Amino acid sequence: MSHEPNDNAPVDHLRFLHPHAHLGPTFGTDKFALRAEAFARFFGTPTFLGAQTIVVVVWVCLNLFGVTHFDVYPFILLNLAFSLQSAYAAPLILLAQTRQAARDKAQSEADAKHREELAVINSQRQVQAAQNTAQLLQLLEQNTLLTQMTKELTERIESLTSEMHQHFVRKDELK
Repeated sequence: MSHEPNDNAPVDHLRFLHPHAHLGPTFGTDKFALRAEAFARFFGTPTFLGAQTIVVVVWVCLNLFGVTHFDVYPFILLNLAFSLQSAYAAPLILLAQTRQAARDKAQSEADAKHREELAVINSQRQVQAAQNTAQLLQLLEQNTLLTQMTKELTERIESLTSEMHQHFVRKDELK
């Protein structure tokens, strides 16, 4: 598997999450499942707690002050309503928590894989940079050697030219 980016292909930044897509919605993806998850999430909100408190206070006041007598003290119907609510809410909330934990674990695993891939890519780039640096140093050494050789050859040519000049000048003087 190559870790070098392809300039033509777009990068899928969520590629590590795709194997965990089935963990998306808690209860599935149909209409009922989405509403069940929304309902489970709603149970712990301030809106739900406030609305439930208002309903209970109104319920108790209506029955205590004689406005109506559909559920007199000890409020057995209200107790039954709470029991029914608990019977549905508890499993929904527990299921939502369990599935959320599975999604969190999957997210964590995907993040770990992504960090691992980044570490591998970084290591490869460091190795490549070290190779490039070594190659540059080698080229600089070769350049320095060639420069020294050029200098030596230039000095040798100058020396030979000088010797030839002296040799020809002496020949001319002897004539």
